[in-house]
Formats: sequence, C-alpha cells, structure tokens
Amino acid sequence: MEYNEEFWNALDNLVQQSKVVIDRPKGTVHPKYPDFLYRVDYGYLKDTTSMDGGGIDVWRGTDEEQKIDAIMCIVDLTKKDSEIKILIGCTEEEKEKIYHTHNDSPNMKGILIRRL
Repeated sequence: MEYNEEFWNALDNLVQQSKVVIDRPKGTVHPKYPDFLYRVDYGYLKDTTSMDGGGIDVWRGTDEEQKIDAIMCIVDLTKKDSEIKILIGCTEEEKEKIYHTHNDSPNMKGILIRRL
C-alpha cells in the first residue's frame, strides 16, 4: 500500500481548523460502561461529523509536540459501525494503551495506522 502524504495533510488541516474538545479526560469512566476507564484523554473535533453522528473522535496524548501521530480504524460490532479516531501528540506508551482499548473486547477491533 502506498503512503499518502495528502491524507495526513488533510487531517492536519481538519484538526487546525477545529477545536479539540476533551469531554472524557484521562482517569474518567465511560458514561454508559462504568467498567471502561479512559487511560488517555479522549474527545472530539467540534463542528465535525463522524459515522455515529457526533464529532470526529480524537485521542490526545501528553507529547509536547501535539501533532497527528496515527489513526485508529475501528469496527464496533455492538453498535454495528466503524470509525476513525485521530491520535494527537501520543507517546508510544499512549498508543499502546489506545490500541488495547480498541482490541481488548470481543465486540470491538481496531488497527493502528502510524504516520511515517
């Protein structure tokens, strides 16, 4: 598969033109699933639209350079949908946590696509 710099540039533009809203900070639990703990800040891009009708989801890490590192492409069998999640400023440890967040359940699977 070919690496597409224009894809990453388009994501950069989208994030730069949007406000990142962190509505589920690290350490909080999911509003519907009390056993689900957010281990990295999670939110969305304001005034954008994703497959679930909400804003495009983002994971925001603690790396000083807050650039787009990767995306997670996920399939959720419970909701019967798929989405991408944009990773912004995530350390390798945070990427690992995010990857497991989307793969430790039998009903959700995801792949991590790193930016080169």
